[in-house]
Amino acid sequence: MTTDEALAGEVIHNPVSGETIVIRQSAAQTGGRLLAWDLRLVPGGRVPSGHTHPGQEERFTIREGQLCFRIAGRTVVVGPGDSVVVPAGTAHHFANVGSIDAVVYVETRPALQMEQLLRTAAGLAQEQRRRASAMPRPVDLMLFMREFRAEVQAPYLPARLVGMVVGAAARLAETLGADRRYRRLRAR
Repeated sequence: MTTDEALAGEVIHNPVSGETIVIRQSAAQTGGRLLAWDLRLVPGGRVPSGHTHPGQEERFTIREGQLCFRIAGRTVVVGPGDSVVVPAGTAHHFANVGSIDAVVYVETRPALQMEQLLRTAAGLAQEQRRRASAMPRPVDLMLFMREFRAEVQAPYLPARLVGMVVGAAARLAETLGADRRYRRLRAR
């Protein structure tokens, strides 16, 4: 398996967000049409920040526990048997508001590079945890945002402005060699 190609059954753990992800259908298996994954989120666990997927729809089907979603400014709490669809380009955030692990089946369409994004985010979180830091290193965050701009963006800032700032910062990091750590984390 290359770092860009997940296999069904691969487990990705993010110690900062409390997410454990198990790939069920990879982009390679679906011709890029779909990434299907199980998400286990500990009580109090949450996706690190509000975000949008510019060209991807996400469908969440709750199997166990409760999640609170904030979607396009609306809040909804869902439980077992409920599904939530987040259209492409829609700002959203979610957190486990229950007292047990939330178990969720997630479909992302199209897959794009979401597998690598999940893997890289987990690597950055593990590095962040080792450093006992509240935030990832800014240079790593800029490189991440540039690499995965087709998969995820900040929802409340002008995308073009963010893209210019992130692109310039990432190029500077590469020129100075400050991207080596990020590249190692990404290669895991």
